[in-house]
Amino acid sequence: MATDDIHKSIEAVYRLERTRLIGGLVRLLRDVGLAEDMAHEALLAAMEAWPNSGVPQNPGAWLMATAKRRAIDGFRRSAMQARKHAEIGRDLDLADAHAVERIEAAMDDPVGDEQLGLIFTACHPVLGRDARAALTLRLVGGLSTDEIARAFLVSEATMAQRIVRAKKTLSAAGLDYEVPRGDALAERLPSVLEVIYLIFNEGYAATRGDDLVRPALCQEAQRLGRVLAALLPDEAEVHGLLALMEIQASRLSTRTGADGTLVPITEQKRAHWDQLLIRRGLVALDRAQALGGAHGPYALQAALGACHARAARAEDTDWAMIAALYELLGTVMPSPVVALNRAIAHSMAFGPDAGLELILALEAEGSLATYMPLLAAKGDCLFRLGRKAEARVAFDGAAALTRNEGERAFFAKRAAACD
Repeated sequence: MATDDIHKSIEAVYRLERTRLIGGLVRLLRDVGLAEDMAHEALLAAMEAWPNSGVPQNPGAWLMATAKRRAIDGFRRSAMQARKHAEIGRDLDLADAHAVERIEAAMDDPVGDEQLGLIFTACHPVLGRDARAALTLRLVGGLSTDEIARAFLVSEATMAQRIVRAKKTLSAAGLDYEVPRGDALAERLPSVLEVIYLIFNEGYAATRGDDLVRPALCQEAQRLGRVLAALLPDEAEVHGLLALMEIQASRLSTRTGADGTLVPITEQKRAHWDQLLIRRGLVALDRAQALGGAHGPYALQAALGACHARAARAEDTDWAMIAALYELLGTVMPSPVVALNRAIAHSMAFGPDAGLELILALEAEGSLATYMPLLAAKGDCLFRLGRKAEARVAFDGAAALTRNEGERAFFAKRAAACD
């Protein structure tokens, strides 16, 4: 196999094993930053060794063993060598696969899933809400600092500082990196749900790169949601989030055209929506509502998605209901982004002039001044009102703000259509 092919295989294996690797190392090393560093060290070691030796039969175990060995070597060079070496290096024999299996078996947790275990661990209340979500996206979702920053509408430098501070806070607190139980688990649940949905969103609408969607991220978030729903079957918002992700994921294959550009929901081929995922989503939504969670933020968003899923044709969509649901969502989860989506729904239900009035008020308020979807929505309303010169300015602005090539091409087409 060519070296380039080996490197691609290594990168693919690392993407699959990264979260499990970091999760195991965090419990052993009691240090999030060090665990991430050792995981990266193992990747570099694989890049050096595997082109000559080939990909091992159990690449995940090889990476875990190598990361632990690198950690042990580091502790040997430190004043903490004696205690730390005894803590993580006992009985470790890299040539003995059974030793690796014994250590990994000892790392089992009550959640029963390495990635969910790491999410609950990172979502510790010692951290602020945004810090918990940002750190977990970094560790579990494998997102770059820039991608996380765009999800939180802050600069990359600000997000980098936030993640560094979060790691230092966890290390300084001297925590036991274990999955919480009982009330402590319930306390962390809102942050866990937020993180899973942020991972899904990055897959549903990638913030950068050539691809508009990243299905693997959506699938991973859906998998985590299903595991969480099985773990906490009586939590309404868990089912609400699962319903939201399943319904949105049903449209993934129709969100881009043959040229990779964005296809708006009003122009998508609904016959190609995944009916199995829609059925799963509607069942999960019914479960959330039966548990008394109809007005939870995720269940409300799932209900919005259900309005689209139940419409056989775009013109059958109940936009008045969608506008009403956004009104309700704005009271439950007030935010400028929810207000923008409410404005878009009003433009579809009551005409572009009604939507434009709300969008201009949001623009004047300033919190979404550099938010690409605001300019996109503004351009759409202006275009539908026949104010095409103004619409072109808005579409050009949206194209300049996005870092995703598929979105940029879409807005360039819309701008050209204004001439």
